[in-house]
Amino acid sequence: MKILCMLFMLYLPLSTQAAWAANAETVEDTPVTQGYEAQAMQAKSLLENALAYYREAGDIALAEFSRQGRFTTEDNYVYVVDTHGVMLASGGPSAIYIGRNITTLLDNDLRKAFAAALEQPESEVIHSQEYRWMNWRDHKVERKHVFYQRLGDKIFAAGYYLPRSSPQEAQLLLDDAVSAIASDAKGSLARINALDPFFNRDDLYVFVVDIQKKRFIAHGFDRRLIGTDFSTLKSVEGQPIGKQMLGAITGEQTAQVNYLWHNPMTGAKEYKHTLLKSIGTYLVAVGYYSAAKP
Repeated sequence: MKILCMLFMLYLPLSTQAAWAANAETVEDTPVTQGYEAQAMQAKSLLENALAYYREAGDIALAEFSRQGRFTTEDNYVYVVDTHGVMLASGGPSAIYIGRNITTLLDNDLRKAFAAALEQPESEVIHSQEYRWMNWRDHKVERKHVFYQRLGDKIFAAGYYLPRSSPQEAQLLLDDAVSAIASDAKGSLARINALDPFFNRDDLYVFVVDIQKKRFIAHGFDRRLIGTDFSTLKSVEGQPIGKQMLGAITGEQTAQVNYLWHNPMTGAKEYKHTLLKSIGTYLVAVGYYSAAKP
């Protein structure tokens, strides 16, 4: 699995920028995902406080950023790299790289995108990007939203993890799955069962049921369910969700069923909101999670 930090696009030396500039595309800031507004505010505030302190104290602030304290929270920390790729400070697990050049973690396939971000000049603007990185809390690779700003030859950053996808992302995956099945049912079902990343996005995955036979015919996370009786499926609390989903769909329509289920990303029992769509004799479903009861 490629574990790539989009912020590393900012770390390459200026000589590399010039070589790639002609082919680089514009990199736009990533908007905050709905439901993560509080986490975004906390991370951005942490970065703003770090920037203010650095402007006041200079390089001695780097040591402060690398300690547990005012520039770390339970989930967030500040880190700093220079434009040559050397880690200068970190209040998180990346502290082990302080003093080392970390550009070796770059993936060659993404260097054009990295070069595009390097074209952003130093300014008072705080930018943001998303990438996938190991969460030091649960030791799983998750989406991370990072706010960053460049001061001189240093890039300051702070971010938060997104272990749960949004309702909009779930709907998008459902729409994509329905379109794919409508175009090539046999091939799409095979791809779902092969855990094709197109049908398996972070904590979102597709499953498909034969409505007439009432059996799973594809599952994007647990292939052991393929061929089993969907009508007997129950939630972790014993809710008869298989029967409820079958009863919620008639004809070419959509529906939603909510229940308690294991989130594959967090490993916790969370509320799952499964979006349903029927297409022919198939019931296609994608569910997203929330920590609070709907």
